[in-house]
Amino acid sequence: MPEVDEKKWRRRSDARPGELTAAAFTLFAEQGFAATRLEDVALRAGVSKATIYRYFENKEALFAAVINDAVAPRFAEAEILLDDFAGSSEDLLRTFFKIIRRGLAGPFPPMVKLVISESGNFPELAQLWVELVVKKVFGLVGKIIARGVKEGEFRPVDVPATVPLVAAPVFMLAVVKQTFAVTQLPMDEDAVLSAHLDFLLRGLRTEKNGDFES
Repeated sequence: MPEVDEKKWRRRSDARPGELTAAAFTLFAEQGFAATRLEDVALRAGVSKATIYRYFENKEALFAAVINDAVAPRFAEAEILLDDFAGSSEDLLRTFFKIIRRGLAGPFPPMVKLVISESGNFPELAQLWVELVVKKVFGLVGKIIARGVKEGEFRPVDVPATVPLVAAPVFMLAVVKQTFAVTQLPMDEDAVLSAHLDFLLRGLRTEKNGDFES
């Protein structure tokens, strides 16, 4: 009986969850959540269906892992930035939008489309998305605005009511990119985000900064 290379087996075993989530993401984006079967994911990843159950209880758990693998790293990057940033809150917000812009070039748009299209039949997917993505985005934006208010850079605002206004164009651009890319709807992501950030900062600045008019 041939000897098993234990280290090689362990490396392969450790890699499998990532391989499974990568395969699942591709299939979810192509076929939707309902139409994707676990055996399809197993086939795409080159493993048995039983292997999936070693790591994930069900398809919903796999979907949650897909979110964490595909989208969560951007949040980790933004959280580190927020904790360590030494510049102004304006510059912090600008840098945050650069991170968001990179996210629009990745898996974020297809995940938004997937959740919107499937949430009617699978409300648990919408709840997972809210918990793992929307609340984190809103939390980070809220911290940036609150930081600016505390430092006197931004005028006092209702932070919870302002946060959705900051984040809304990001989700809108994701939907447009994924759903209307085949149409003639012109949408320059860089220009839209730049214009949005300009309007946003003009509305947030205090009077002493010269751009806010009561």
